[in-house]
Amino acid sequence: MNSKVLVSLAMAALVAAQEVSQSGLRLEAERAMVAQPERAPKAMVASCNEDATRAGIEVLRKGGNAVDAAVALAFALAVVHPEAGNLGGGGYLLVRMADGRTKLIDYGARAPEASRPGVFANSREAATGYKSMPVPGTPDGMALAHQMYGKLPWKAVLEPSRRLAKDGFQASQRMELILKLQVPVMKPFADSAKIFLHGGEEPLRQGELVRQPELAATIGRMQKQGGREFYEGETARRMVADIEAHGGLITAADLKNYRAIAREPLETSYRGYPILTSAPSSSGGMAIVEMLNIIENFPMPLGMEGSANHRHIHVEAMKRAFRDRLLYAGDPGYKEIPVRKLTSKDYARTLAAGIAPDRATPSSDLGPLPGDAEGLTGESENTTHFSIVDAEGNIVTNTYTLSGFYGSQVIVKGTGVLMGNIYGAFSGGGKKVLPAGHRPPSTMTPTIVLTREKKPWFALGSPGGSTIPNTLVAVITNLIDFRMSLRDAIEYPRIHHQYLPDRVEAEPGAIPYEVAQKLQASGQTLSKRYRSQGDVHAVLVEEKTGWRQGWSDGRRGGKVMGY
Repeated sequence: MNSKVLVSLAMAALVAAQEVSQSGLRLEAERAMVAQPERAPKAMVASCNEDATRAGIEVLRKGGNAVDAAVALAFALAVVHPEAGNLGGGGYLLVRMADGRTKLIDYGARAPEASRPGVFANSREAATGYKSMPVPGTPDGMALAHQMYGKLPWKAVLEPSRRLAKDGFQASQRMELILKLQVPVMKPFADSAKIFLHGGEEPLRQGELVRQPELAATIGRMQKQGGREFYEGETARRMVADIEAHGGLITAADLKNYRAIAREPLETSYRGYPILTSAPSSSGGMAIVEMLNIIENFPMPLGMEGSANHRHIHVEAMKRAFRDRLLYAGDPGYKEIPVRKLTSKDYARTLAAGIAPDRATPSSDLGPLPGDAEGLTGESENTTHFSIVDAEGNIVTNTYTLSGFYGSQVIVKGTGVLMGNIYGAFSGGGKKVLPAGHRPPSTMTPTIVLTREKKPWFALGSPGGSTIPNTLVAVITNLIDFRMSLRDAIEYPRIHHQYLPDRVEAEPGAIPYEVAQKLQASGQTLSKRYRSQGDVHAVLVEEKTGWRQGWSDGRRGGKVMGY
């Protein structure tokens, strides 16, 4: 071969290499223009509300870390997002510090000690009012997280929320629309109606200024005396007086004895990526680990996303994980839960071996359930989530709830505190009750995924009741298996199956006609009802640049900010 030919071949190879390189750059540029989440070099906060996100950013800019920002954001959401943000409810905060320390702060609300069968006269009492209230966990949970990991003074961290409550914020369109639905159940409770219904039956309108002076005073007392003021101080005394006067169950002893718990999170890996998630009393983390461990046994190549095979494997994993959730969900303080078995790779391989690639397994074929299986009652989807990463690489991801929209509907007199109704929500419409002292087996599941080198990668969570584990598994596998951008992974249409009822529910666009035909031919039952699923708020650390990304789910809306 002469030298001219060699030169010609070398030039062709160089041009081809440049074209491949340019093609890669074009793809990267296209994704940056079309699908790029919010980016910032140091820190990122993602939540459902702009005022609350700004409170988190404010604390970070003042030198606080991700835990300080999380406490500020949680208190701020109690002010500006009262449909779910709260002081009168509970949830789970998962933290991974930059030095590798991890903890799950379980601040789930508890059943009062007076809980007993027959406590509810009817389903209405279980759904709203003073009897539906749990013993709240949020103030103690936030105080415990701050005590363990915070940097700024407690008073400084609570100041943005106190200011929002005192000075006010503008009601959103969402607040107006939801309050219109709440009028019939909220109007009997004077303190709530005063704030949200103009004292009668007229809900707040978009753009109106919402001031909550009594809530500002309550936050102010906690600023001065610490989080335990809520449980043992003037706030506690006012709460007990009003609750007892209206036939509620919470006592001074219930409040005084409440304690949030610092637990070790569940750990697993998915295709080599370490994952940290919620441990019991949350039942969602076990389900996530079990599903990921099952799915890991099946190849999920690029291009398989949304196919009948992809959806089929996920549905079969959901059935098995949710059956185990129904069998074993509970409060580990009162119930022995075989966590090690349920989250083991060997157990998942056994379950995966029972999945036929072209045939659905009817839920009834997986075995009967005992009549007292926990978690059979409906769990509210009206929850909220936020995620934070700071300049040092500390990550916090938090899910908490009042249960239903505006919880019990009751603002406790003289406190400004809106109380949850999760105790009543887990009572089966009044037919049974959550036992005294128990935390409900919620699916709230804040989760953190690391790189294969065990560096921070992304953190996420979602509201959605029983759909939460399936929502998070979808986003995690979209990022790992299908290499989607953060935005695309979150916005991609989702599906849900929870063992019972034995049917697949889907978002619009999640199961195209041809895919639906194949799934039905395999024996899967598809629901005819389409609905939105979840509301993910996530942050991510770019592996190459270290820049922070954030995305708030378009399903309900939110606000991401960084700096």
